[in-house]
Amino acid sequence: MEIRVLRYFLAVAREGSITNASNSLHITQPTLSRQLKDLEDELGHKLFRRGSHNMSLTNEGFIFRKRAEEIIDLADKTENEFRAMGKNIAGDIYIGGGETDAIKLLADVIRGLRNDYPDIRYHLFSGNAADVMERLDKGFLDFGIIIQPANLTKYDCLHIPAAETWGVVMRKDAPLASKSCVTKEDLAKLPLILSRQAIEDKKEGNEFIKWFGGEYESLNIVTTFNLIFNAAILVEKGIGYAVSIDKLVNTSEDSPLCFRPLEPGLCTGLDIIWRKDQLFSPAAELFMERLTDSFKQKAPAKGADNTF
Repeated sequence: MEIRVLRYFLAVAREGSITNASNSLHITQPTLSRQLKDLEDELGHKLFRRGSHNMSLTNEGFIFRKRAEEIIDLADKTENEFRAMGKNIAGDIYIGGGETDAIKLLADVIRGLRNDYPDIRYHLFSGNAADVMERLDKGFLDFGIIIQPANLTKYDCLHIPAAETWGVVMRKDAPLASKSCVTKEDLAKLPLILSRQAIEDKKEGNEFIKWFGGEYESLNIVTTFNLIFNAAILVEKGIGYAVSIDKLVNTSEDSPLCFRPLEPGLCTGLDIIWRKDQLFSPAAELFMERLTDSFKQKAPAKGADNTF
């Protein structure tokens, strides 16, 4: 199985026809058709349903597309790393993470590196802890930014000197908006939109679940989310109240939404993580050194004693 053929397969899956794919790849239609037929014979499964004017993926084709995309991503990453060797420090750094205002701390480091090493490129992937850890394990990411709680036993980590404040995103015309903070009693009967990462890990020590105490099991959870953007739209439409961290949703004067912190207050810590067996490229090694130096200079985040 050749990388070139995988690219052919992905082009047909994307374009939906041999004609369009052959034009984008600049090869003849018979050549492309033959390569796909050979690939299907090698795998022992049909990857496409062939119509008179289009092609669509079979169930096996959908599975193979995911694997082909992963292989191509890893091949491209490896090739770029080796191209950068022997030159002034250059190459690609892949960073994944959830939505957090703490990305500003990494942005400061990236800005400094851009001035000194302009040939380093940065690739950001947004996802929750499960998404990030999966991509770390497969080698698609160098670093992950994780909002606690998360199981980090497989990873080395560097604590980010910042803390995120938990609260409730709601409409400004909601009854709770008149309060300066929100208690668990306030939320007991309301339709809630909760972070899937925060509630999936129900092991002892989950401070998010502990905050609700005995009321947790009776909460009216109508929706879960992994990233807050779409959840905020549901809040705006009156679906429920989103329990989230601060500074991720537009709550400006022009926005219909507002944020109210939890009472008693609940803050969460953050870590940047990498695989314990990770062999960093020169660019990634330099990035880690700069991060470490930068974080050492930061004072402990306010409210760090309340983080989890």
